[in-house]
Amino acid sequence: MTYTIGMISSYVGLNPCPIDWLWQQAKQPFGHWDNICIQANAKDPDFLLMYNFNDFPELPKNHWNPIKNKRQSDRYLQQQINLKNRLQNVSPDRTIFLSREPPLPEVIQKNITHYNQAKPYAAYISGPDDDAPQPEYMPAIWYLSNSFEDLNQLPPPTKQKNCSWITSGIDRTANHRDRLSFLKLIHESKVECDFYGRGLPAWAQAGSINNKWYGMAPYYYNLAIENYADNDWYVSEKLWDSLLSWCLPIYYGGSAADKLLPPGSFLRLPSMDEKGLQYIQEMTASPDAWYAAKDAIAEARQIILHKLNLMNWMSEYVQKVS
Repeated sequence: MTYTIGMISSYVGLNPCPIDWLWQQAKQPFGHWDNICIQANAKDPDFLLMYNFNDFPELPKNHWNPIKNKRQSDRYLQQQINLKNRLQNVSPDRTIFLSREPPLPEVIQKNITHYNQAKPYAAYISGPDDDAPQPEYMPAIWYLSNSFEDLNQLPPPTKQKNCSWITSGIDRTANHRDRLSFLKLIHESKVECDFYGRGLPAWAQAGSINNKWYGMAPYYYNLAIENYADNDWYVSEKLWDSLLSWCLPIYYGGSAADKLLPPGSFLRLPSMDEKGLQYIQEMTASPDAWYAAKDAIAEARQIILHKLNLMNWMSEYVQKVS
């Protein structure tokens, strides 16, 4: 039996969710993976994925006084109706809530609020932090436009350049600002590293690309710097994108990657300071480390594609509860 998976999300690019979201991560056409088929806008799906969803109804501050606060109360009721319509007639016991937000100090309370708000709607509520009802690694997604078949079968691309870093100019948290400071340190050094990304300062001289493959695949090394590195759960697409592009990642993040990937498939950046800069300079001085890690990278890619993949996670979850 094939189960249909619907999906709702608060990501701007996925709201309303495109019907083909995740189809590039499916090993079969039209979002099929073993016993599931993901159709984001399916009518009456068998299961519903609430993917980084936070558009929950907000109770008015004076909700106990509906006469005084009738406008806010009416708005709350309308929000409830809107959410019920988006739930696509799926019962809570077949609804999954997955958060992708790191527990940064600035947003940790907001994350907890979303977990609590999800409880009436979803039986399984998970996120990459200890405050989640079910702490767990985030199932892998990636931001490469290549097909699953290409990523699964193509040999390593020709490597032409040394090192790249695809990042953004976001600076709303202390961790984001630390990352930008490190980027400036690299830029002002003699390290050969090309920058790509949106919203970066003009001095970074960064290129803009839509498919991250083109900013990674021609490079031996890639800097994969997480927004958060302080727990045992959080690891994001920054590492998956790098490995799927056949780079040797120089990774700054928590311990989750060590538990999920084979030894030698990535390098550990010790810190985002002069010591880290020296490490990058030493490791990227020649392609030797990439050649030494080539087999481990190949093994890691298969784990990402076939095991950690969100499609596979959903398939295994459905099989377990059905």
